[in-house]
Amino acid sequence: MTAAYEAADRGDYERALAIWTPLAHSGVARAANNIGACFSEGLGVARDAKLAERWLTVAADGGDTVGQRNLAALYFKGDGVMQDNGRALELYRAAAEQGDAVAQDMLSWMLLEGEGIDSDPVAARRWAEAAAAQGVAASMTRLGMIFHNALGVERDAAQAVWWWQRGATRGDADAQAMLGAACHMGMGIARDALAAMTWLLRARNGGSALAPRFFDAARASLSPAEFIEAERRAALPLEPAS
Repeated sequence: MTAAYEAADRGDYERALAIWTPLAHSGVARAANNIGACFSEGLGVARDAKLAERWLTVAADGGDTVGQRNLAALYFKGDGVMQDNGRALELYRAAAEQGDAVAQDMLSWMLLEGEGIDSDPVAARRWAEAAAAQGVAASMTRLGMIFHNALGVERDAAQAVWWWQRGATRGDADAQAMLGAACHMGMGIARDALAAMTWLLRARNGGSALAPRFFDAARASLSPAEFIEAERRAALPLEPAS
């Protein structure tokens, strides 16, 4: 496997596949996942969604968490295969239960937002907490939204801000936008116009679709000199919240 990964790192996917294929046939589930990923992305082979599905199924059935997660993504996107949110949910859950942080985050999102999936905000919060404990910033942001919108919990503005601070300082643009909004309105945190603009600038630069909702109102509360200072602060490196 090490030799195959080294070949892949060099861009020599043909060599990597030559190593992974016999390993996969001998029952190495991660090798099967890697072959599936190559067919999914067209790395060293022609892109083939059906072969990707076949190999990723072998990996998932073999208990490989990355294979389960990758197969889930294939069904979730419907990329060359029939879109199936129910199957995707099952696979994300299987990987999440084995501790895969990315799967935990996606499972949490689906339990809140997924089309054709029964909403379960309590389970969504539990899986978001599991992913957040492993450092997934998107789950920290989601936990902030759960407390902000009272989804399966009592509304708690301070707890929402606590989570947004952690997501924001880890670079999540939506957390930055919501933290900026909270600072602007004094919602769960002391009102601070300069901090609000700083976070909203970071969020806008990071591509958050939430930032424009609050940006103009926050900017109007600042003098030109204060706005320049917010721009200076927004350009500084982030310091993770404790």
